[in-house]
Order: sequence, then structure tokens, then C-alpha cells
Amino acid sequence: MQLRHVKSHWWWGMVLATSPIQVSADGLLTLKVENDVFSAGGDGHYTNGVEGIWAFEPAEGHWSRGFAEMLPGWSASSLVGVAYRLGQQMYTPEDIEIERLIKDDRPYAGLLFGGVSLLNESQHDGWRLAESLQIDVGIVGPASGAEVTQRNFHELIATAKPEGWENQLHNEPVVNVAYERNWFIQQGLAGLEVEYGPSAGFALGNLYTFASSGLALRFGDGLDRSFGIPSVAPAHGGRSSFRRDQGFSWYTFAEVEGRYMAHNLLLDGNTFEDSHSVERREWVGDVQVGAALTWDRWQVAYTYLWRSKEFEEQDSFDQFGSVVLSTWF
Repeated sequence: MQLRHVKSHWWWGMVLATSPIQVSADGLLTLKVENDVFSAGGDGHYTNGVEGIWAFEPAEGHWSRGFAEMLPGWSASSLVGVAYRLGQQMYTPEDIEIERLIKDDRPYAGLLFGGVSLLNESQHDGWRLAESLQIDVGIVGPASGAEVTQRNFHELIATAKPEGWENQLHNEPVVNVAYERNWFIQQGLAGLEVEYGPSAGFALGNLYTFASSGLALRFGDGLDRSFGIPSVAPAHGGRSSFRRDQGFSWYTFAEVEGRYMAHNLLLDGNTFEDSHSVERREWVGDVQVGAALTWDRWQVAYTYLWRSKEFEEQDSFDQFGSVVLSTWF
């Protein structure tokens, strides 16, 4: 892909700060970048996403353990991790050099958000249960800084100037809650390890409202040292983790997921103001494959994702990639 197509604003991720609320000094720092430059996808639609994540095991007396006690099926002792997240995402139509409103393509939209993830896990005979609860607040619109980020980066690398941001969605605060549950059956195969099983989840809020179901597979060496599959928006980061100082391990993964989208602010337009919108498709599917390599305190993971059409006017499915780099402190 030529340089002019590179839209990933990686430098922004280096200034991401984590929440100051009861942050542990001992934790896992992750930088996640999602962009079509990591795939064979074209420009536009989900243009770029950057997310910084600070994950740790909460100490006794941490607020999250008391909160877990109030959740059905959870307990203070089963809570294995907390993750604070801060990220920015940007969405554009395919042709960013057109200044006028492109009615049959998705709206320009930026999202700036912060959130917390609670991770729950229990090991059983031959299988494990993993759960995540995500709470996010943020803003969609000019206040997200997406326009400034893209314009400055494109000017820096002397590539095509994005002309259509005057048509972006208006400022709107967003609040969203999401939950996901995974069941993993654990087996051995040819001297290696395999995990597979279904998942189910939902999201509620003025950003996204959907129900999801999927099937995931992990295969490799040392699966007991690492957990989860790297997520791609609209799923949230923080699910993928690993044990430190355990030497080298690796795994490959594949996942299919279907979502019934009851609401998507980024396609439906602003809730309380008139704005550009397109006809959202209710059923959306993802297929993703990838691999993760772990060495002592470092892990790098790559994901390649195909996504079905998200709105009626869309010409073809989207494809993009995700790179996740993590290290323990």
C-alpha cells in the first residue's frame, strides 16, 4: 500500500494516559492500533483506531472487587483483572478528497473514549469460563479531535488532504456498557494445546446497542500462559493478557462473530440533532484470524479481519488489520 494511503496516526497513541483512579504500579501496558494499512483493505470507513490499555490484578480492597460482588455470578475472588482504557477512533467515507457531503457513504465521525474493563474467569475440569464487563464514556464529534489528528498527520506525510470533515457528526456525549461471556473447551492435539468454544454478549448505550454470538479457536504452545483473543472495534480491548516471565510461547487463533445491530450512532447519525446518516444493516458478521507471540514480559499479536457490509449503500465488505504490543511493568 502506498504511503499516501497510510492513515494510521500512531504517534497519537504514545500520548495516551491511563486513568488516575487506583492505578496499580505493577501491570500490563498495551498499545493497540487498528488500520487497513495492516491488510489488503482500501481507504475509508473504519479509518484508524488507537487505544492505550493499563491492565492489572486488583489488590484486596480495590473498588473493583466490591463491585464484582454485586454482579450476578461474579465474586471478589473470581475477578482476575481490571483494565483502564483510553482511545480514539475515526470513520470516513471511501473518498476523503471530496469536500461535499457524500450521501451514499458513511458519515465522517470521530470518537474519543475512556473506559474500564472487569475480567472474570473460572477454571473447570477440561474447560474454562471467561467474562468481561466494559463501561465506556466519551464523545463523538469535533471534540473527539479526530479531524485535527487526521489533517495534521496527512499534512506531515504529504498525502491526500481530507476535505470532508465539515460534514462530520455533531458533538454528542456517549455512554455504553458491554458484556461478553466465552466458554473454552481445553484439549491437547499433536503435542500442542487447543481451546475452542462459543461466545455471547451484548452492548447497551447511545453509541452501540447490539447482541452478539460467535465461535473462537486458539491453537498453540503454552495456552495456559496467555488468555483471550485480541478484540477489534466495536469490541473492546483488555481481554488479551499473558503471564509474565514464562519464556517463549505462541498461538494462532480464528473467530467468527455475528451481531444484531439495533443501534450504531456512527451510522445512524446524532441522536438529538439532524446529521448525515445511512441505512444501517441490522445483521453484521466478522471473520478474523491471527497469531500472538510471547517472550517473557513482551507479547505482540496481529489480527486480520473481514467485516460484512454495515449499511445498505456500502459497495463491498471491509477488511483491516490490528497490531497489539504489550509489556509487563
